[in-house]
Amino acid sequence: MNRIRAASVLLVTLLFQQPFDGRQASVFHTDTRWVVLQATVTNRRGELVTNLEQRAFTVYESGKRQPITLFRRGDVPVSLGLLIDNSGSMRQLRAKVEAAALALVRASNQQDEAFVLNFADKPRIDVPFTSDVHVLEGGIARVDSIGGTALRDAIDMAEAYLREHAARDRKVLLVLTDGNDNASVATVSQIQKQAERSETVIDAIGLFMQADTAQATAGRHELEQLTERTGGVAYYPMSLDQIDTVALDLARQIRNQYTIAYAPLNQALDGSYRTIQVKIAGPEKLSVHTRAGYRATAASRP
Repeated sequence: MNRIRAASVLLVTLLFQQPFDGRQASVFHTDTRWVVLQATVTNRRGELVTNLEQRAFTVYESGKRQPITLFRRGDVPVSLGLLIDNSGSMRQLRAKVEAAALALVRASNQQDEAFVLNFADKPRIDVPFTSDVHVLEGGIARVDSIGGTALRDAIDMAEAYLREHAARDRKVLLVLTDGNDNASVATVSQIQKQAERSETVIDAIGLFMQADTAQATAGRHELEQLTERTGGVAYYPMSLDQIDTVALDLARQIRNQYTIAYAPLNQALDGSYRTIQVKIAGPEKLSVHTRAGYRATAASRP
């Protein structure tokens, strides 16, 4: 059976059981076109807010309020891709990056699956999808850092791999890099257009310790371009010692997102870009972070 996909739009098979215990799940099947959002909510202090009810959320698509049909808070299993920069400039950082990637994997849901893609001049999947932490450790621990940074090509390959092999409806790519792209064939525009048609969230950890350099500025700009439209975030540790903390904070955020689904009032697959806005009502000022929108197009998936 084919799936209609337009960013978060799916012929969806979602796990919306409360609570999810990893042993059983109620499966929701539908032939309606859905938009599925992963939303992170924080308070004024930047702390995660994880106890909101559905009635606190209002969703707008291109300015029109949409009825929320499915709502889930808590830990929904994810298909995760770890994209690790293996270029020559990463040689001195590699040990810390490996430790951070492993910390994130070990903090994951047991029902998650992950793959490892290392990239320098070219991307390469070193560990296919697995839930075995020991297998992931072997793929993460590489020491032959050499060559340039083909970041966009790595994202392009990872997206294709997710489309073909991911078993979970929630999909996240985490990029760990210390430089801006200098070796890719794919352009920023191509990756951004791909993001508009994909439900994958892209997060990044940028290791730009010299924040005032032109290379660091360019690297930050590119990561923000690549992550923003997907509802992802780029993080910039101030020192090597903060990398582990950032990775664990990110793992906690992934574990504590809200999953919101709605059937758009406009079901047409006309190729238009639909903006998304999520608002929260409550006595405290809260911020919500999710994807900016999607392009309503159809694509097939086996």
